[in-house]
Amino acid sequence: MELAYIPSPSHGVLYLGPIPLRGYAFCIIIGVFVAVWLGNKRWIARGGRPGTVADIAVWAVPFGLVGGRLYHVITDYELYFSDGRNWVDAFKVWEGGLGIWGAIALGALGAWIGARRRGIPMPAYADAVAPGIAFAQAIGRWGNWFNQELYGRETHVPWALHITSSADGRIPGYYHPTFLYESLWCVGVGFLVIWADRRFKLGHGRAFALYVAAYCVGRGWIEYMRVDDAHHILGLRLNDWTALVVFLLAVTYIVVSAKKRPGRETEVEPGAAASGGETGADTEAGTGAEDTAGAGSADTEDTAGAGSADAKAAAESPGLKDEAESAKQS
Repeated sequence: MELAYIPSPSHGVLYLGPIPLRGYAFCIIIGVFVAVWLGNKRWIARGGRPGTVADIAVWAVPFGLVGGRLYHVITDYELYFSDGRNWVDAFKVWEGGLGIWGAIALGALGAWIGARRRGIPMPAYADAVAPGIAFAQAIGRWGNWFNQELYGRETHVPWALHITSSADGRIPGYYHPTFLYESLWCVGVGFLVIWADRRFKLGHGRAFALYVAAYCVGRGWIEYMRVDDAHHILGLRLNDWTALVVFLLAVTYIVVSAKKRPGRETEVEPGAAASGGETGADTEAGTGAEDTAGAGSADTEDTAGAGSADAKAAAESPGLKDEAESAKQS
């Protein structure tokens, strides 16, 4: 008898009348909102305009969803195109199956298109949203819990995941909750990027590269624990090889970028700093004009006053009066 374990939900979907509310979809949506919210705060702190992150996310998110689904379908094509399978299921994203590698790749392409349209450097944008993406992954992994999928080897640890479904070849039992391991790892990666960015002033895409490298380390050992069907190359799962290659590329980028472009960008969004300073400049100019005008008026009044005083003094002088009287008698 197990004293403790993580229960699986009996259903991954609830119905609000005819409308299905799927736990997997909710996790993805909440993750996107968290990524955009945190990315916006970091972008503003870097000197960008509010709302820019959301505008670019309009491009990045759809591209990311398509890329994640394409990667999953291509690497697990037998689930949709083998005998007895229905290829229409390849479009049922709500049933699970988004590959993070494809999501990041095509999501980056969408973000690049959005950033290019606004004249924003893509590396700076990637640095701003990097920790938010990690937190979004942490939330999104709970969608696998709702679908009772992507668990690890059988175990009897107190935090074992209790699988109750027997659909799609599942065997009910207790397994390592790899979705939970990856969720916690992604939370740690997000905080690591935030700390490193503050400590070392990362720029030119290095914060994003750190996120990628750190995530790959965790994905490597978590992927090794999973028991779902996957393609193997030289005894390792395909995703393990992918994590290894992407990790090496990310570390290489950090090293090369630090040598070629040390420091951090001074401007992340063209015109953002100028628009914030125009009002102050105009105010200072207006104040100066008022001071100058005031000074000129004061000088004019002083000069006029001085002339009036001189004339009055001259009129009241006794010598001038005597000379005027003598001229009148003559």
